[in-house]
Amino acid sequence: MKRPRAQLTPISLLAKFCSTRLTGKLVRHLENRKSTMKQQFSIKKISALLCGAAIITSTQAFAQSSQSTVIVSGSRFEENLNEVPADVKVITRDEIENSSSNTIPQVLAQIGGLRVSGLNSSSLNLDASVDMGGYGPTGNSTTTVMVDGIKINPIDSGNIDWESIPIDSIERIEILQGGASVQYGNGAVGGVINIITSGGKKNINQASTTYGSWGTSINNALFRDTFEKTTYQLTANTSNTNGWRPNTAANAYSIDGKVTQDLGGKDRLYVDAYYGYTNSQLASPVVGLVGSGNPLSVRPQDAGNNLTTNNSGFRQGLTETLNENFVAELDTSYNNKTSSYYTPQADYYAYVDPTNQGYGSSGSPIYNNLQGWQLAISPRIKANFAGLGTTIIGYDFSKANQAGSDSYTALSEGIIQDNQYLNNGGSYYGNLTSDSQTATQINNSIYLMQKVPLTEMLEASGGFRRQVQQASTSSTNISAANGTVSNTQQYSANAGDIALNANYLPGQRIYIKWDQSFRFPNVDEYWGLLYNQATHTLTTVFGGILQPQITQTYEMGGNWTILNSTVTSSIFKSATQNEISYNPSTGYNYNSIYQTNRAGVLFDVASNISSSLNVGLGGKYQKSYYADGPFSGNAIPIVPDSLLNARANYLITSNWTLGGVVNYVSNQHYDTGPSYYSASPVMPAYVVGDIFTSYKYHSIEARLTVKNVGNAQYATYGTAPSNVSSLYSYYPSEPRSVYMTVKYNFN
Repeated sequence: MKRPRAQLTPISLLAKFCSTRLTGKLVRHLENRKSTMKQQFSIKKISALLCGAAIITSTQAFAQSSQSTVIVSGSRFEENLNEVPADVKVITRDEIENSSSNTIPQVLAQIGGLRVSGLNSSSLNLDASVDMGGYGPTGNSTTTVMVDGIKINPIDSGNIDWESIPIDSIERIEILQGGASVQYGNGAVGGVINIITSGGKKNINQASTTYGSWGTSINNALFRDTFEKTTYQLTANTSNTNGWRPNTAANAYSIDGKVTQDLGGKDRLYVDAYYGYTNSQLASPVVGLVGSGNPLSVRPQDAGNNLTTNNSGFRQGLTETLNENFVAELDTSYNNKTSSYYTPQADYYAYVDPTNQGYGSSGSPIYNNLQGWQLAISPRIKANFAGLGTTIIGYDFSKANQAGSDSYTALSEGIIQDNQYLNNGGSYYGNLTSDSQTATQINNSIYLMQKVPLTEMLEASGGFRRQVQQASTSSTNISAANGTVSNTQQYSANAGDIALNANYLPGQRIYIKWDQSFRFPNVDEYWGLLYNQATHTLTTVFGGILQPQITQTYEMGGNWTILNSTVTSSIFKSATQNEISYNPSTGYNYNSIYQTNRAGVLFDVASNISSSLNVGLGGKYQKSYYADGPFSGNAIPIVPDSLLNARANYLITSNWTLGGVVNYVSNQHYDTGPSYYSASPVMPAYVVGDIFTSYKYHSIEARLTVKNVGNAQYATYGTAPSNVSSLYSYYPSEPRSVYMTVKYNFN
């Protein structure tokens, strides 16, 4: 299941082999992969914490069960939470502010209870990705992330640019579990995360600064004001860290400006412009099983590696009531992103000495560059036919392009030009001293959603989407791994769902649902790398433009209010065909002919124990495995069976708060191709707990946070032996850290 990713350039795809001597560059391929660990926290102690403390829901414990809670993720139009036949969780602004989270990925893990992981493990979480559906190595490609209902996933396998969304700009986060391709199309297979930054009309002017371990500083500012019917909002963030491991320093800057015009009633028009910048070093893996080796080590060939990204664009949204029965909406967005990967030790494996067994081998590219853009337009209309229900019809258009290039040092250029390899009888990377690739995707889709009331308490709903994608590629050097393949292709995919939703008592609801969702391949999944063990070289291979993978899911769930508690739960089972996979023995990506299944249960319990204490408990148990073929019964790598999330907030006085969060992740299999699967060893389970205390005095709030209070030793990603390497390796995560935050409210 390990797949080349992120860098379009063929030679730059070496990143995926970062645990071998050929690597030269780390990471965008491995950035998506995820987690496991060794703990120093006693399991018995953790069990006691989970059973005794449970999970916090903050002072907004009942927000998501309230009959008045309005969300947009269920249908892309505003509707009551209880009208949505899906497992939906809402994280409010108050919950974010009253937590130990410094970044959006931390919010999703600690409050949302989601599976969040990354390689670099710096306190800024710049490479974090989310797997909501149990897809492991491709988890971030099956989770749709949006800002104000507009998709922000890249067209390659890279991660979300979290830094371009200042955390103070967030009003709430809606998390919809399960397939939602009818509403959102490509990639909405495991779930949807919708980050709402609308902000309302409330004036807020505040600034905060955080300083902590390893020279980490995080600064946020939010200024929002309303003049007559126009609301102006400006948010900014600066973040820096030296990193706890060698070669993990990072910095990030972002600014976001949003203007919202009230058009009367629920109608509005907004324009949102943003810019984000990151520069992050990329750490080395530690050779061995999780917990072994020296986590502070860095391989000499990786010293100084860093990735620089510039991300900018705009989002626009319009809601217009046409009459009492019809509402129209229009979203548009444009994004431009450039990335540059710098490898100062690119010639580490360049050999010019004829007596050396590696004679004739050039180094890796010293520079790898990506430049891409995305444009999207989405009009839709909602019709309310009174007792006959509601109908939504929409059209989505998007076009995206990404170009990649690389270049070598003078030494490596000379080796390539001399074509020394294989006694001057072969070619080395096609004798190209630079390489380039481009890929373009054009998507057109239409969708229809219908809700029909059957009785006063029972409602039926269903929907359909058809999406057509035209994809084309070009490259200065392509060899096909599986025969002749076309660099231009058109594929289509269908999504559908049908559900029954019953609100049988106030605060009591159950639903049953079937849906079919899909994802098209990312542009970097058109290419792969074939490793030659005899010559220790990598050959770029073009596997072709793959077909979309299809997933069918059966789901049943509901939410219930019992005394002072809210319970939300669902069970699901899904089957995936044509899953997009990577085969290290051939070097190319392909559509698997074998089915993969996923099944499990989710739950969340939130309780107001008293006016001062809010607690809760959430979790997920699932199995992800191959359903047939030679790998039948084998687990999907980098997918834990169990996730548990416990939080609590206690108001000691009206000004003084104490809180904490504990996350448990069960063991999981190291990442490798299905042909190299081994039942053991596995990456060990781990537990990470944070605690914080805050004190408010007039307009000033001070907060002290201790993260990983038990100093657990764990890692978020590890690789098992394959044809590329005979060694295990892993990326260790941050040990205990301490942060102090001061916030000032100017209102």
